[in-house]
Amino acid sequence: MWKVSSGQGVTVAVIDTGVAPSAPELQGQLVPGEDLNDGRAGETSDRDGHGTEMAALIAGTGADGGIQGLAPRAKILPLRYKEGVPVLETAPGGIRYAVDHGARIINMSFGNELPTVTPEMRAAVDYANRKGVLMFASSGNVGDKDNAITPPASMAGVVAVGAVDKSLTVTKWSNHGPELALAAPGDDIPMRCANGEGYCPSGGTSQATALASASAALVWSAHPDWTGNQVLRALIETAGKPTAGKVPSEYVGYGLVRPRMVLLEHQGEPGPANVYPLPNGPTSGSPSPAPSKSGQAPSAASQHGEAAAAGTSGNTTLWALLGLGVVVVVGGVATFVVRRRSV
Repeated sequence: MWKVSSGQGVTVAVIDTGVAPSAPELQGQLVPGEDLNDGRAGETSDRDGHGTEMAALIAGTGADGGIQGLAPRAKILPLRYKEGVPVLETAPGGIRYAVDHGARIINMSFGNELPTVTPEMRAAVDYANRKGVLMFASSGNVGDKDNAITPPASMAGVVAVGAVDKSLTVTKWSNHGPELALAAPGDDIPMRCANGEGYCPSGGTSQATALASASAALVWSAHPDWTGNQVLRALIETAGKPTAGKVPSEYVGYGLVRPRMVLLEHQGEPGPANVYPLPNGPTSGSPSPAPSKSGQAPSAASQHGEAAAAGTSGNTTLWALLGLGVVVVVGGVATFVVRRRSV
């Protein structure tokens, strides 16, 4: 894929805990961002490593043994959200900053603890959509307890992303629901260990969201004349679909992102430039209502009826996953143990 596109010319904003400017794989990859706590330009050091991990998965260069991201020539605009308050209080300012400073994609690997949308957040998402900026958000990591997808992923005009493991099975903990749009690898993803020595496995819909954002960066870089709507439509059309059941599925949406199909197989029609390709399209009215939270676990039929297992090529490395086409949906069985899970 990198012979065709490696993300050049595309800036991805990462609204998160910050991004460590000292990370070797991100040297030369960062454009000036902002601390959303107080508007300090350029002060975006990372509080706990989460934002740096997301940035590296998107655009890490692999320098000095660092993480090699999926779109290594994309640029990262780091935006650090405020600590200790609901993230949706500071995210609107980050979205507007990203739009006004040239980001074409906004990665939001976080969820909100409250299933509500503030008027400011709704207005910011609508603003980004009017400006043609794509927004990806994690569906959440408590699907084994409460499957409701919370904002920003549940919002109209935001692409909700779920997680699959190496066997292309949806993880038990990946939140699911009618808002889910796409899925991406989110289990056993490499990250720097907390002690800074070597690599440790991580997992979560955060990581899946970063890889979905990077996939969009690859496609947009190869087709700079496309709009965000067309990039998203191409990803949807080429996604690895479930082998049975309805599409979109509540577990994988339209399927597993496969940028290789767009870049190398020349599949995926861009379609109309100004038509949002998801049914929960952008709005310009009042805040979205809270998503339904029934508290009931899916029935056995719904857990296993979305898709059936099918053969794969046998290559289950992370990047090969982005080119495979079969998604196995299992709502009730966790198939891999995660040592670190993050939203």
